[in-house]
Amino acid sequence: MTGASGTAQRAAFLDRDGVINIDHGYVSRWEDFEFVPGAIDAMCRLHDAGYALVVVTNQSGIARGMYTEQDFQTLTAQMCQHLAQQGAPVAGVFHCPHHPRGRLPAYALDCACRKPQPGLLLQAIDQLALAPTGSLLVGDKLSDLQAARAAGVRTAYLITGKDGEEEAATAGDIPPDGVFGSLADCIDALLGPAPESLQPTSSR
Repeated sequence: MTGASGTAQRAAFLDRDGVINIDHGYVSRWEDFEFVPGAIDAMCRLHDAGYALVVVTNQSGIARGMYTEQDFQTLTAQMCQHLAQQGAPVAGVFHCPHHPRGRLPAYALDCACRKPQPGLLLQAIDQLALAPTGSLLVGDKLSDLQAARAAGVRTAYLITGKDGEEEAATAGDIPPDGVFGSLADCIDALLGPAPESLQPTSSR
């Protein structure tokens, strides 16, 4: 976990890659980190609406030996600093470094924190004193939705730009509460369109 604890009673649990930043595949350096257009403004709106911003992310690249825990922590600190400067302070970042087929023995295991397991969300709920029933999750995979439901988070949205995935998601055993093209679209539907006076926030 990275970040300071808070006292907010509800949270917006956000997956990282594909929701906050463009998923280029195992992003581990700030120079390769690119925010999804509109994501920062959406996070600002969630914060202003009273949601604690909590990032919950699988990082199997650590288990695969593609980057280290320190690399992840360094990037996380840079991301959080940038978001705080833009008015979207992150209450916590919870990550899973494991993968059952990982190359590094210390991380090559089945765990309770890798989504779709609810461990990351349960850690956040406990450490940040959050109320899961008043919280929401936004992810880009069905495993995100499964983790939310297992942790008692009743509202979960799916972000996808892939043809046909909406039908697959809504036909599943754990359908999302909504399917959107981006975090910005999701938050517009949740909170209403952003005021026209709101200027786009820089992605870097």
